[in-house]
Amino acid sequence: MKNKCPLSTAPVSTNRHSPVMPALLLSFFTLLFVSQSSASVDEPVIERGEDPATGLKYWLWDNDGFLLRLTQRLPDQTRAYFEARGFDKASADTAGTSCIFQTMIKNTGTNPSEKITSDIRNWKVISGDVSKPLLHREYWRHYWLEHKQPESARVAFEWSLLPESVEYDINDYNWGMSSYGLAPGSQFDLIFTWQRQGKTYQGRINNVLCPDDIHLEPAAQ
Repeated sequence: MKNKCPLSTAPVSTNRHSPVMPALLLSFFTLLFVSQSSASVDEPVIERGEDPATGLKYWLWDNDGFLLRLTQRLPDQTRAYFEARGFDKASADTAGTSCIFQTMIKNTGTNPSEKITSDIRNWKVISGDVSKPLLHREYWRHYWLEHKQPESARVAFEWSLLPESVEYDINDYNWGMSSYGLAPGSQFDLIFTWQRQGKTYQGRINNVLCPDDIHLEPAAQ
């Protein structure tokens, strides 16, 4: 995270004709410029890419010991996955078209004493003028109960999702699905937070794309 350089509070002459005043001002703005420029070394690594075989896109953010990677899942992938676990077709379609990503969080810090914690219930999805939370485990737990899906299917779904809150030691990581509750092809910004040694940090990935609802032909044999 960027740290602002504390500004000097030493008194400055207010004599309009003093030659000291321009020199002090020049020194002040030079110091401010250098301070702001040096902060750029803390900018996050943001990588965007695409699987040439499938066309699926991914976004990766890495800074301050926190790595987040989002990889698109085609709706057909998710439909098939949950139908095989006992969901009816309509419910599997609901899951498949809810903008689901395969997601990884990792502690990339170097100090063994600096564990990180992240609670995705505090993350925000920004789509247009709307800000809303992710569709996390608690949301889906109630949804599937209301839609009378079998217990085995509900358990499989819950364990497929990224946990709501996890503590990570150095080099620890976790995979799971994350769900954003947007239609296929939608675009959004993701604001996410994590904690380390009592401090809260924040990151942002802009222009994330929900996967389109396309149907890939089987690869030729």
